[in-house]
Amino acid sequence: MGPAVSARRQAGREPGAPGRGTLRAREARTGWALISPTVVLVLVLVVLPILWTVVLAFQDLRLIRLRTAGLFGDYTFDNFADVFGSPGFWSSLVTTLMYAGGGTAASIGLGLVAALALRRGFRGRTLVRASLLLPYVAPVVAATFVWGVMLNPQFGVVNELGTGLLGWDEPIAFLSERPSALLTVIVFEMWRSFPFAFLFITARLQAAPATLEEAARVDGATPTQLFRHIVWPQLLPTIAVLALLRFIWTFNNFDDIYLLTGGGAGTDVISVRVFDFLISRGDIGAASAQALVLSAVLLVLVTVYYRFAAKDEVA
Repeated sequence: MGPAVSARRQAGREPGAPGRGTLRAREARTGWALISPTVVLVLVLVVLPILWTVVLAFQDLRLIRLRTAGLFGDYTFDNFADVFGSPGFWSSLVTTLMYAGGGTAASIGLGLVAALALRRGFRGRTLVRASLLLPYVAPVVAATFVWGVMLNPQFGVVNELGTGLLGWDEPIAFLSERPSALLTVIVFEMWRSFPFAFLFITARLQAAPATLEEAARVDGATPTQLFRHIVWPQLLPTIAVLALLRFIWTFNNFDDIYLLTGGGAGTDVISVRVFDFLISRGDIGAASAQALVLSAVLLVLVTVYYRFAAKDEVA
């Protein structure tokens, strides 16, 4: 009886404690009580809007008739047929892929260069590192306003320097002409997002063992060989995760492009197109259908991330 009583006490199931339940049950109830506010917030702010968007995507619904929409309306696939049959959708998807791919590659490349350049200590390095974070923490409205003023073809400082010092024949409308508008928003995305890549890569470089590089230098390795065979293999997993995350976020980006170009001049990405259908045209059904297509693409990317990147991190 002694060992049995001890085992029951350790498991929290002592018969002499009525109403207290098992220790595991009490811990479970405490856990649910702690996470219940988060669960409620996620249900109200995330799950319900997604379900409502799915319902709207299968209805022929306009903004002025939103109050009459219900769960049991006339469902149809016409919105998806219109989305996939529209030539503007496919060109918008290609533009989004070009913007996301170009912005991701450029921001990570610039972040890698900055991290390598500031790897060695020198006077004022902390100040330089802090200043590199300004594009990422600056309000997007202020940043796009400054860029719009600088790139203005009439009084912008970039065109003034170009025509006065670089020999341009005439000012360039960076934000209102093809293909310069798309290139400009990609450059803006690179400038605004590279500090995030810089932080990730800098942290990985600081965690890398210095003995490997010291041994390679002793063996006579050149800086190029050192980077290719020692530094780059250590950075590759971090850069892979960073590339997936940045591509997902850039693919879903809206505010930068809308504030810079309004989606004109070949910068009509899917997120701007969804906003245009919802606000300008008032076509809630078509906007919801395009939003679901965008979500499906992002779901594929998230699945890739959890299948490869997250597994590598756990391993």
